[in-house]
Amino acid sequence: MALSVNWVQSILKTRPSDNLTISPLSIADFNLPVYDEPVMPALVPAVKQFTHEHSKKWSAAIASFAGYIFVIPEYNYGLAGGTKNAVDYLKNEWPGKPVAIISYGVHGGNKANEQLAQSLEAVMQMKVVPTKVLLPFAAGPDLMTAVNEGKVGEATLEEWEGKGKREEVLKAVKEIGEVLELQAKVDDVLEKTK
Repeated sequence: MALSVNWVQSILKTRPSDNLTISPLSIADFNLPVYDEPVMPALVPAVKQFTHEHSKKWSAAIASFAGYIFVIPEYNYGLAGGTKNAVDYLKNEWPGKPVAIISYGVHGGNKANEQLAQSLEAVMQMKVVPTKVLLPFAAGPDLMTAVNEGKVGEATLEEWEGKGKREEVLKAVKEIGEVLELQAKVDDVLEKTK
């Protein structure tokens, strides 16, 4: 559903000026197979190193960001396997970083949103922002087009706009910025006490 991602990206381009630099990154571009490393992600880089190029590239890409915005689908009332696999590929690149979760699906991707939030908070020790954006497909022809063709229709886009989803996306991004600002202040205080 590239249109869902494109819709979110178009909103991000219109946000008020802030100190955030947002760069799109697609899990699909990394062609990650089901986890195939001989080492547990928690041991990298302290004890062992990744052996496969796709793992090294994924790790470097994720480590380069201070926070994240996941735009994820829901499949069969759950988190997509590819998303879960990509998150589980890594461990030490995630902790402490803020993340917003924007999900889409028949009912807005609520279950996928919840499942990813639980995994990111409990296992990856990330700071999931409070605003969880759910983007449901409009009933009728749009729903069938989304399910059968993977396309988001005009009625769905109008519904998202009319129900304040644009504002929710901006609020979630603002919350990421607030977490990063607070972390910077804490880091400054800790640096001064050394």
